[in-house]
Amino acid sequence: MNKYRSHNCSELSEKEINQKVHLSGWLHRKRDHGNLLFIDLRDHYGMTQCVIENNNDFFPILEKSKPETVLKISGKVVKRSSGTENLDLTTGKIEISIDSVEVLSDAKELPMPVFGEQDYPEEIRLKYRFLDLRRDEMHKNIILRSKVISFIRSEMIKLGFLEYQTPILTSSSPEGARDFLVPSRLNPGKFYALPQAPQQFKQLIMVSGFDKYFQIAPCFRDEDARADRSPGEFYQLDLEMSFVEQEDVFQVVEKLMLNLFKNFSSKKILNEKFPRISFYDAMKKFGTDKPDLRNPLIIQDISDIFKRDDVKFDIFKKMVKDGSLVRAIVTKQTKDKPRSFFDNIDKWAKDQGASGLAYFTIEQDKEITAKGPIGKFFSEDSIKEIMKNCNAKIGDSIFLACGKEKEIVKILSQARDKIAKDLDIINKDYFAFCWIVDYPMYEYDENSKKIIFSHNPFSMPQGNLKEIDFDKPLDIKAYQYDIVCNGVELSSGAIRNYIPELMYKLFSVAGYTKEDVNEKFSGMINAFSYGAPPHGGIAPGIDRIVMLLAGKENIREVTLFPMNQNAQDLMMQAPSEVNEKQLKELSIKKDLKKN
Repeated sequence: MNKYRSHNCSELSEKEINQKVHLSGWLHRKRDHGNLLFIDLRDHYGMTQCVIENNNDFFPILEKSKPETVLKISGKVVKRSSGTENLDLTTGKIEISIDSVEVLSDAKELPMPVFGEQDYPEEIRLKYRFLDLRRDEMHKNIILRSKVISFIRSEMIKLGFLEYQTPILTSSSPEGARDFLVPSRLNPGKFYALPQAPQQFKQLIMVSGFDKYFQIAPCFRDEDARADRSPGEFYQLDLEMSFVEQEDVFQVVEKLMLNLFKNFSSKKILNEKFPRISFYDAMKKFGTDKPDLRNPLIIQDISDIFKRDDVKFDIFKKMVKDGSLVRAIVTKQTKDKPRSFFDNIDKWAKDQGASGLAYFTIEQDKEITAKGPIGKFFSEDSIKEIMKNCNAKIGDSIFLACGKEKEIVKILSQARDKIAKDLDIINKDYFAFCWIVDYPMYEYDENSKKIIFSHNPFSMPQGNLKEIDFDKPLDIKAYQYDIVCNGVELSSGAIRNYIPELMYKLFSVAGYTKEDVNEKFSGMINAFSYGAPPHGGIAPGIDRIVMLLAGKENIREVTLFPMNQNAQDLMMQAPSEVNEKQLKELSIKKDLKKN
């Protein structure tokens, strides 16, 4: 028999009454009733109540033991007296009458309690993450993460995929974020890079003749932290398939996601056949390529209305004449909302840096009118035209923004979320997936004043490859796609470009010479010249999937040992200084400039 325990802290029930048992775990909580001391003993599996009388020789030991002390408790299983059962626990109908106690490890005074689920400052939680992870909710989140990864592995194997491991030390490549660099001792002055993703390697696996690859892959990007992005590192389900088109990838991922989310959540799937939405339509209807489809609000373009003579809203009319757009959001049956509701939305928009949101409510007495600060500027006919364009009815309200497309897309995307939350019309009982497709191959970068890749530089352009007009690069669409759930981007993917000459041409549009491509992507471009299959793939983020399943809004709640916002590990005190001997071995000299 194991000397520490005969059972774990979730196993015992009425079947074991009168049995002698040994349990080991953490002192979760104790309650002193004078002549009796009750102990909640916790381990990875659950909780068991233990009780000791004050005439027991071991009573003083437990009386002075601090919370989170690790104990071995021996005693007899007894039935709890009527009315004291705890049906929230699997062990709630019994307790252990303590015979003896052994302190396996003392605990100091805690910087944060483990009992309870109070919120604590991030700095404390991350510095003492080992304590934070003992808390019930955090513990369950990490167990969920483990089960999700195991489930994904099992499903991928069922789908005919094999798991392969790709290198961690590799070469630097321009994939959108900053690399983490690793100096080479044996090659002074040269550096490895930690992979931002196994992008090139997984394509090389396809070129090597392996048909379906997957990996739970660690990825490293020197990026700023966000709620849905960890600074430094994250994990993704990386997959690639040979001899496939876009729809083949969709079928695999949809089947996996449906099985995964149904298995780990009681929430419903809004559309089991995930909608396909073009990038252009997503930006026009939702103001973002990460739309939350649980939100029923749609953005409508009503710019042409402001070219009418019977619309007297001169500010917007002048802006439209100068090239601005007017777009609107309709809220259904909000005529009874107080003026403060509308004014608060307008004030919120100004707080975001916009000029505000104009609004009016459609009413009807003898004729149709617009009630609100700008209502007087619209004739009945113009209101009817707006109603027709926006599918609006009497009693609905219209919020309007005017400006250049990039400006109003941003504010209306945020306003769509803000208004829906204020109206409480987002159905939280659903997961709403969609595919965003038909991304532009390129975009114009305002900072560099150059054409750059908009998404993934290794993607295949759409259309007849012999007829692509490279003189109009912004019109070229790519077989690139994102999968989105509840407004969270889970992954980007693409059908890959596997034709060397086409790759040279596409990169040349973004300012790369043939020599640049050969230098930066030598392994892949060389491999493609020896016979490469058509292939494509995707890489859903594990952290974001678990975050959605756990119902959390921050990725740190489902990550074992995350860094803080400044990319620091407060628990291990990383990054840290290294000594001069280590730097000398790596042929590195520090040249830190003082601020």
